[in-house]
Amino acid sequence: MRLRLLFFATLRDKLGQKSLELEVGQAMKVGELKALLSQEYPVLKESLQSVLVSVNREFAFDDTPLSEGDEVAFFPPVSGGGDFPLIVRVTEDTIDLNALLDAITLESTGAAAIFSGMVRGITERGQAHRTVYLEYEAYIPMAEAKMRQIAAEIRQRWPEVQGIAIVQRIGRLQPRTPTVLIACTAAHRDSGVFEAARYGIDRLKEIVPIWKKEVGPQGEYWVEGEYLPGPDDLSHPEAA
Repeated sequence: MRLRLLFFATLRDKLGQKSLELEVGQAMKVGELKALLSQEYPVLKESLQSVLVSVNREFAFDDTPLSEGDEVAFFPPVSGGGDFPLIVRVTEDTIDLNALLDAITLESTGAAAIFSGMVRGITERGQAHRTVYLEYEAYIPMAEAKMRQIAAEIRQRWPEVQGIAIVQRIGRLQPRTPTVLIACTAAHRDSGVFEAARYGIDRLKEIVPIWKKEVGPQGEYWVEGEYLPGPDDLSHPEAA
């Protein structure tokens, strides 16, 4: 059985490469594959104890069976549809707020809530430090699929929301540069657009495989999250 393995963020750095083609002699589950990799690549052993795994761009668990030709991705915890407009995108291009807002605005739209995150040059909360730049990386096909799932979850919770835009920029980004945009539109401001935009960015930080490396005078390191997705975080048909 042949598998295609992908590695992101800290795992990629430790292994020194982004992908592997692996031939295994028997059927196995994800947990067994992790044990095999720990033996074959000891540098990954510690990371594999808390790693997240996806199979064919959906979260997988130790008891998930593997099949011939599966694409299996390993990564640390991550740093809808209908007739309404939806934009989900991972891009290296500049985020154009006006263009994105125009794309999700209808004639019936009377309110928009927008969240835009950006690179801080100086962090004062917690351990104060200076940032020279951030380097964002994403598992793009899965990231955009999970963004669609978030949009579907938003519409399920706040059915009056009309347009949704979820856009993440990747690559090397300097301080004061917008990195992410979550925008929701609706007919009225009391329709849940504020709550929906907040939910969107919080959920993105939980389940969308995007990571950032922070570089500054103190050195460089990958910023990793703590949220571990479970079965409830799997996508549903309406999120496809």
